[in-house]
Formats: sequence, C-alpha cells, structure tokens
Amino acid sequence: MILTMDQPTAEDALKLLEPLVGEWTMRAQPPGGAPWPGEASMTIEWHDSRAHLVQRSTVEMPEAPNGISVIGCDAANGTYSLLYSDDRGVCRIYKMSIDAWAWRLWRTGKPFAQRFLGRFADNGETIVGRWETGLEDGTWVTDFDITYRKVR
Repeated sequence: MILTMDQPTAEDALKLLEPLVGEWTMRAQPPGGAPWPGEASMTIEWHDSRAHLVQRSTVEMPEAPNGISVIGCDAANGTYSLLYSDDRGVCRIYKMSIDAWAWRLWRTGKPFAQRFLGRFADNGETIVGRWETGLEDGTWVTDFDITYRKVR
C-alpha cells in the first residue's frame, strides 16, 4: 500500500471562518413580535488545534437553551459542518456555508428541518439573521429573527 502525503489542507477554508471569531451579543424576536427579554451572548473561538471553532451561547430566558457547537471543515472539498448540542440534551448536525457576505446553516428531513441565513453588516461587526423551520408540506416559516453584534 502506498500512502500519499499530498492531502489537501484546510488553510483557505479555515480562513473563511475568521469573521465569526469573537464575543457577540444576541437579540432575538419572533416574527412581528417584541425582542425576547434577558441577556444573550455567544462566544466563538479557535480550538487549540486551530482546525475547529468552538461556539458557546448563553441565554437568560428559561425557555431558551444554552448551547455549544463545534465548527469544522472537510479540506478535500471545502464543505463545513456544525455539531450542536444544548442543555436540553438536544444534539444536531448542520451543514454550513460561509463567504464574505453570508453565514448559512441547514438541516433537512424529519423530525426537524431547520435553516439559518445570516448576512454580515457593519464591516463584519453585525450579523443579521433569521432561523426558519421546515413544515411537512415543504414550506418554510420564520421561527425567529436574530441579530448578533460583535463586542470583541
């Protein structure tokens, strides 16, 4: 068996994740409703390996979970994944894409299809986004709108 050392590296794909790194405040609201009460924040930082990001979110609202995610990429094809879990015991895997203008997450199929589109604004200091839930008939409805503002 011959092993080749010419494996693609993730350098370019990992560079695209850099705008996510930092401390963020979060403000969410249902469609047409008032912003949810309480403080909410998200921290995204490089794992010691510099090959993954670790995302932690906290929300001071009993019905909203605190979560942790790991973001990584497949260097061979430039695709991204986000592994999510929260304090309710929920675990999900999202496909992900990112470029200079937008951050997208999505998962399809039962029992819970969901997608997120966040657009970068204010020179990357703000992400204005929307989480949507997929219905059984194939349509999508807004779950909530969310704005992230970079603190550091």
